[in-house]
Amino acid sequence: MDYRSDGLDEADLAATPYDQLTRWIEQARAAGVHAAEAPEGLALAFATVDADGAPNVRTVLMRFLDARGPGFVTDSGSTKAAEIAGESRVAASLGWPELFRVVRFRGVAEPVESATLTQYWGTRPWGSRISAWASHQSQPIGGRAELEARFEEYAAKFPDRGRPDDVPVPLSWAGFRIRPVEMEFWAGRAGRLHDRIVYRATTSDPLPLLDAPDGWSVSRRQP
Repeated sequence: MDYRSDGLDEADLAATPYDQLTRWIEQARAAGVHAAEAPEGLALAFATVDADGAPNVRTVLMRFLDARGPGFVTDSGSTKAAEIAGESRVAASLGWPELFRVVRFRGVAEPVESATLTQYWGTRPWGSRISAWASHQSQPIGGRAELEARFEEYAAKFPDRGRPDDVPVPLSWAGFRIRPVEMEFWAGRAGRLHDRIVYRATTSDPLPLLDAPDGWSVSRRQP
């Protein structure tokens, strides 16, 4: 299989990584193309390391995106939350296979503020809010029947009345945002001469916002 896309030339590059990222997202939406593994939206392959330094990767839906970086929700008792607590340096990727495009993120994870989490919580379908109560994310369970029984328990406790406050926010509800130190935009090209354009933060304390033109250096990597 050959990779055939429009590529990514420096002359066409956006001034900031945020502008470049949102440009690719909007172009994918206009083309009717979903991100890899995410028919319902944008999905990140999100990587952490455990206490022994062994890598761990999973798919998370990108629920937030602003000039600070992309974010997702989780349970504070999940494996990913525990690993972030031990090592905040993380990596992620967002790709559109049909367009031969991938964005890679390297940076640090920081908690999403509670007001943003609460606001998002109210937009989730009732069943998704009940599931967050029923599931002790990443923990072992005896079988699916036990999980479904817990779902029914909380469904009875918090019945669906069609309101965003039908189900209270669990104390364990959490979210993280990736604050990038580096973003690489990969575009497939014929003959494997792919484009790899990298934005790298020019400061680390504090990290620059993604829409700060003077906060990022730009370079090209060989494929």
